[in-house]
Amino acid sequence: MSDSGAVLVITGTFDPTADLVIEELNRRAVPVFRVDTAWFPSRLAVAAGLDGEPGWYGPLDTGHRVLDLAAVRSVYYRRPTPSDFPAELPSEARAVAAAEARRGFGGLLAALPARWLPPPGRAAEAEAKPLQLRVAAECGLRVPRTLITNCPVAAREFAERIGGPVVYKPFTPVRGTVGGQSMAVYASLLRPEDLGHPSIATTAHLFQEWVPKAFEVRLTAVGRRLFAAEIHAGSEAARVDWRSDYDSLDYRVCEPPPAVAAGVHRVLEQLGLPYGAFDFVVTPSGEWVFLEVNPNGQYGFVEQATGLPVTAAICDYLEGSRT
Repeated sequence: MSDSGAVLVITGTFDPTADLVIEELNRRAVPVFRVDTAWFPSRLAVAAGLDGEPGWYGPLDTGHRVLDLAAVRSVYYRRPTPSDFPAELPSEARAVAAAEARRGFGGLLAALPARWLPPPGRAAEAEAKPLQLRVAAECGLRVPRTLITNCPVAAREFAERIGGPVVYKPFTPVRGTVGGQSMAVYASLLRPEDLGHPSIATTAHLFQEWVPKAFEVRLTAVGRRLFAAEIHAGSEAARVDWRSDYDSLDYRVCEPPPAVAAGVHRVLEQLGLPYGAFDFVVTPSGEWVFLEVNPNGQYGFVEQATGLPVTAAICDYLEGSRT
């Protein structure tokens, strides 16, 4: 592929969200080249040169398709997986090869003078919930009272100060298989006696006050464009964490209050992000309370349910036609 103005999509093999964007770019006749960093080095070859002029050039070759790095106009950085190396490679050599691939091949991609959605370094930094919460508060959004601790006594005292229900949330998605059964850890309501449990001392825990909910909102920001949908839970599990029961959910398009919209724009600006999937609780009195922002969060389920044109907005951004 030598077409100028190609969009490089970097993601895992199975990614329905990236598929939506690729389908729309194909419909627009925009050249697209999809890779996963896991393909490097066994299924993906690169030969990049820099000859004194600005910009890297040379082929990115999958064995089936070739992209000239100089032709990349924008990069959609979704959810790539780490480089894969032969099983027979000794562990010490594997560690060295992985580090070299990350800094060499990964660094080369990051050095492309292209429009990124989102910039990988900024996205990785913005994944940190402590940073998100601080920035959201600085930008005028209401955030729940929060404690991060590994001290059972501090957790119990926090619950006593709150004087009401407390929610535990993992810092990162926790999914896996236990006893042959798939499992995931979602936000959970805690009893007062749970807050002094010795297991809290094993690692960092995030506790927040329970915010009464009329409903929740997934607000997806693409550049300066905002797409918001109410999420109404139809089960007890979904009322605590709607991700635990998608089948019970009902969606309705909504508009964020002007002060919330302004706060969202400020958060993205401060975090250096062109995209963010924001989650809010809306209280019975109508107040919007910030929970988190995912720098590369899913949006397809909301678009499918509501028709909000998020995919089109992402493609506009990648094409550089609208901000």
